Amino acid sequence: MQTGRALIDDIGMCAVPAGQAAFWWLGQHGFALKLGPAVCYVDAFLSPRDGRQVAPLLRPEEVTNADLVLGSHDHADHIDRAAWPGIAAASPQAKFVVPALLREKIVCELGLADDRVLGVDQDLAIEACGVAVTAVPAAHEFLDRDPRTGLHPCVGFVLVGGGFCIYHAGDTCLYEGMQALLRRWRFDLALLPINGRDARRLAAGCIGNMTYQEAADLAGAIRPGLTVPTHFEMFAGNSEDPQLFLDYMRVKYPDLATHLPRHGERADVCGRQSSRQTPSAVRQKL
Repeated sequence: MQTGRALIDDIGMCAVPAGQAAFWWLGQHGFALKLGPAVCYVDAFLSPRDGRQVAPLLRPEEVTNADLVLGSHDHADHIDRAAWPGIAAASPQAKFVVPALLREKIVCELGLADDRVLGVDQDLAIEACGVAVTAVPAAHEFLDRDPRTGLHPCVGFVLVGGGFCIYHAGDTCLYEGMQALLRRWRFDLALLPINGRDARRLAAGCIGNMTYQEAADLAGAIRPGLTVPTHFEMFAGNSEDPQLFLDYMRVKYPDLATHLPRHGERADVCGRQSSRQTPSAVRQKL
């Protein structure tokens, strides 16, 4: 498992041809993504916290290479408020992308420059550093919407850059119309939470996500080139066995490729157009 400077150096040295991408799992639902020359951190959870089973792979001040830093909703393991000011200082070129409903709050409360924080929502997209970012509403556990603005507090992200298309679902359950909305894109890579939900966790304030079966069926509906399960192993009481997801996909959707991420290790992904294999090829850096 790469951490610290070694991880940053690996991201920096990674050259991504057009139509391909690379990703590094940072734990929970956090990833570093490389699309062309652009480095994107999505839901990076870098702060120490009681109960973490996987220590932060990076310190905020080590993140000197960020072009985009995205947070899908205002929970500490997705928009890491303690870490973002340090990332902003270490990567002065970086733009921060959040649900539009939260943009002013994040600017004011974290002291980030107004022009560095960009808001997205359904049909409200941005483009920066050669990457187009569109938001997809997320139901965590409910499909909430601000009654005044109609904006969503929780979103997933569609990132398109370098001829490659990624869906990072954020924290979400399935909801009516979700599959139809996502079919607007042809995803090369989908990053889907599998930790599920139940009454015990919800009563304790732990808001849930898709079960591994629901995540598999979403993959079956949108048919990405590669599906990666996420949001497991970080907290003992809010996890799932990813092998259950992989086994279910293998039996129910045998023609769809899956990949089990490993903390801090690079995975290179060939998109549909650049890969001679069907579905997308994955090469893990060992």
